[in-house]
Amino acid sequence: MRRLALLPALLLSGVCHAWLFTDDEAHQKISDMQLQNTQQQSKLETRFAGLESAQRAQGMEMLSQLEALKSELGKLRGQLEVQTHDIEGLQKRQRDLYVDVDTRLRQLESAAATAAAAAAAPLEESPPKSGKDSKSGKDKKSSAKANAAPVAVPAPVSAQKTAEADPAEEAKTYDAAFNQFRGGNYQGALTAFQAFNQAYPKSPLAPSAQYWIGNSYFNLKDFRSAISSQQELISLYPKSPKVPDALLNMASSYQGMGDVGTAKKTLEDVLARFPVSDAADKAKYRLESMK
Repeated sequence: MRRLALLPALLLSGVCHAWLFTDDEAHQKISDMQLQNTQQQSKLETRFAGLESAQRAQGMEMLSQLEALKSELGKLRGQLEVQTHDIEGLQKRQRDLYVDVDTRLRQLESAAATAAAAAAAPLEESPPKSGKDSKSGKDKKSSAKANAAPVAVPAPVSAQKTAEADPAEEAKTYDAAFNQFRGGNYQGALTAFQAFNQAYPKSPLAPSAQYWIGNSYFNLKDFRSAISSQQELISLYPKSPKVPDALLNMASSYQGMGDVGTAKKTLEDVLARFPVSDAADKAKYRLESMK
């Protein structure tokens, strides 16, 4: 009976011991899980820090590359500005050269026209010798008058022909038109040169005026009219020294229209027709730059 009375106490002691062991195990598992979580969190933080550092390094590298590109772009922009300035200077020097050559040519043509006009002018009648007229002298003079042929009276000259025959007026009108071109007023130069050729169609300066008509059209970006005007110069004045320059201007006009093939053919025509000329040197240089 005593053993039976001790049995519940023993059972209760075993149960309590079992519950105490299970609780320790749970605490251990919780500690293990917390440790694992701490380790995983530490790994994640380390990984995140590495990614953040890599991203920061990549961003710095991209920023460095961007700064390098900006610097290179600045250098290229500077080089472009220098080249643009050089090209504008070259164009200005070329235009000044054209102006200088045309001015000299105009002076030569004007001098030639003055000489031709002076040679064509009728010689003035020399004045009679002074002295007392004798009776026999009077008889001889009367006889000479009777036998002399009637003197032809020259026909009146129109104002237009008088203007054409006046080299000084031609040069003045031409200079006024040329000053318009030199000042950059290409529309005014075009109108003035056209008026010059209408007023002085036979002037030695007419081929030069026709050339500047075409060049004025070119500067106004009217390339078709420029080509047509230079073709008219070549047709009307095939022996003019302005023909090579007219062909060069036509080549530039074709190139401005985007017709590079015809531009090259025109430059080759300059080399073939005028091999020993300043225009040929320019045509050769431009052909090489088109390759």
